[in-house]
Amino acid sequence: MNKKNQAPLFYVSKRGSIGWVRAWAVRGGAVLLALLVNGVITSLVTGENPLQVYAAIFDGSFGSSRKVWVLLQNLSMLLCVSLAVTPAFKMRCWNLGGEGQALIGCLAAAACMICLRDAFPNWAIILCMIVSSILAGAVWAGIPAFFKARFNTNETLFTLMMNYVATQLVSYYCVVWESPKGSGQIGIINPNTHLGWFPQIGPYKYLLNILVVAVVCVFMYVYLNYSKHGYEISVVGESERTARYVGIKVDRVIIRTMLLSGALCGLAGLLLVGSTNHTLTPTLVEGRGFTAVMVSWLAKFNPVWMILTSFLLVFLGRGAGEIATNFGLNSSFGDILTGIILFFIIGSEFFINYQIHFRRSGDKEDNAHV
Repeated sequence: MNKKNQAPLFYVSKRGSIGWVRAWAVRGGAVLLALLVNGVITSLVTGENPLQVYAAIFDGSFGSSRKVWVLLQNLSMLLCVSLAVTPAFKMRCWNLGGEGQALIGCLAAAACMICLRDAFPNWAIILCMIVSSILAGAVWAGIPAFFKARFNTNETLFTLMMNYVATQLVSYYCVVWESPKGSGQIGIINPNTHLGWFPQIGPYKYLLNILVVAVVCVFMYVYLNYSKHGYEISVVGESERTARYVGIKVDRVIIRTMLLSGALCGLAGLLLVGSTNHTLTPTLVEGRGFTAVMVSWLAKFNPVWMILTSFLLVFLGRGAGEIATNFGLNSSFGDILTGIILFFIIGSEFFINYQIHFRRSGDKEDNAHV
């Protein structure tokens, strides 16, 4: 047979919908395969029993009631930032500034706790924290949104650079408000008076955060799927030209959606300062703004599935730390195992969305593609 007319060895085509059952079966198979690969690597590199390593991963999240509550707290904070950036992502406006928007919300909350503690009662300080944090996050996202809508600037680079500005602002004020002097750190804010500290629900320290984020999750699900604004976001994400043709004011949708994203990131910063850490550092958000990109994408911008993807990432992260503690291994080894699992999960999305066709004997160039 003439090689020139021979079909390629294989080719890739877009797959039709396979249904959510088969899709999650593919993802589950990817996780099992990743666990098998991790088991082999663990045995070869460390000589440890892989089953004991996996038990340590589970113990890192569920070994005690305190670990469970910490897991839920971390899950809620990651989910909050993920929900925040999702409307912009669904609109195909790549807001990678969730880290900076949450951090600027932290700064606004800390500023209220420090600057107003001698002038206002506790309830007034908390109210100012809520308003200022949400507003600060919205403004921080609104700046790149304005330039995107007005001058069609690259929102990816713009929002990334805003992260660095926010980090440096926080670093500056950590020195301005340092306690004790010369430490370069703020420490716990108002440790004696607890001014600006959010109330605790019963004996559960993190329950307030979890409930707030649960409400945000329900709101975002309804907003994206059943509201006019959510419909406009979907249309703009599919095609700006179509959106303009049907009368949607694209510039207004871009600014409005980015303001919402920033406001929810500011809310996450508010919860971190007012309810969880009661302090301010440049690393307080702990990279959640970037991890949220993966959560949102893996969940296909669905707030309900984001709960599962957020849980998976937090569960693996805490398990990685438990491995390092229990087995005396370098903390990077746990991150390697986590990375392999995520690689297989992300890779499984290819097989959900595409299918590979291999050449059969007798295929020619004319019928090689569909």
